Amino acid sequence: MSTSKRCFLFICGLFFVALGISCAVISKLGTATISSTPYILSLRYHVSLGGVTFIVNMMFLLGQILILRRQFEYIQLLQIPMTGIFGFFIDFTMFLISIVTPDLYISKFIIMLVGIISIALGIALEIIGNIVMLPGEGIVNVIATHWHFNFGNTKTCFDISIVLIAAFLSWIYFGEVYGIREGTLISALITGSIARFFIKHLSYIGQSGNLIFHLPSTTSVE
Repeated sequence: MSTSKRCFLFICGLFFVALGISCAVISKLGTATISSTPYILSLRYHVSLGGVTFIVNMMFLLGQILILRRQFEYIQLLQIPMTGIFGFFIDFTMFLISIVTPDLYISKFIIMLVGIISIALGIALEIIGNIVMLPGEGIVNVIATHWHFNFGNTKTCFDISIVLIAAFLSWIYFGEVYGIREGTLISALITGSIARFFIKHLSYIGQSGNLIFHLPSTTSVE
């Protein structure tokens, strides 16, 4: 699969993840795990969610550099423009769906589910595109690799930490917890499974051992 096609898939993935995050915010049933802390900071400092997401992710990138030092690969600096695109997509999709104001719980729940599916699809496209990890995933990978931890367990601990930090900041800033509800828990529980479903049906393993994108109804061509 060509580099241009992989880049296109990766950027499409960023868009769908951003759209899913925006749906989670609009649903008011809990933000996605990775966006919980940026969401609280955006409320406190009146900066766009996309802008805060970029800043927080740059802190994750700095963490990677501090851990790896001379072992840090310069190709990973691509995380900077990709995160910039991601932040733009978050603000853009927030604008696109700002007219959606669900009142009934069932409508909020449906929007939340659409958001979870969108995030899962985006994650799948990012993995198939295989350009670079975003800093939020990159820091987990660096911690797990550098200290020989299990990636899955490290990711779980990282996500829990992000949510706990968001809850703590929300309590400090506002005296109550915002952005963490049943949607956050449901997203944490099922997003991975849905992403694996999309990966299974939207890709196959090529001769090089890499994932190759294909639509279920089309012939697979590397």
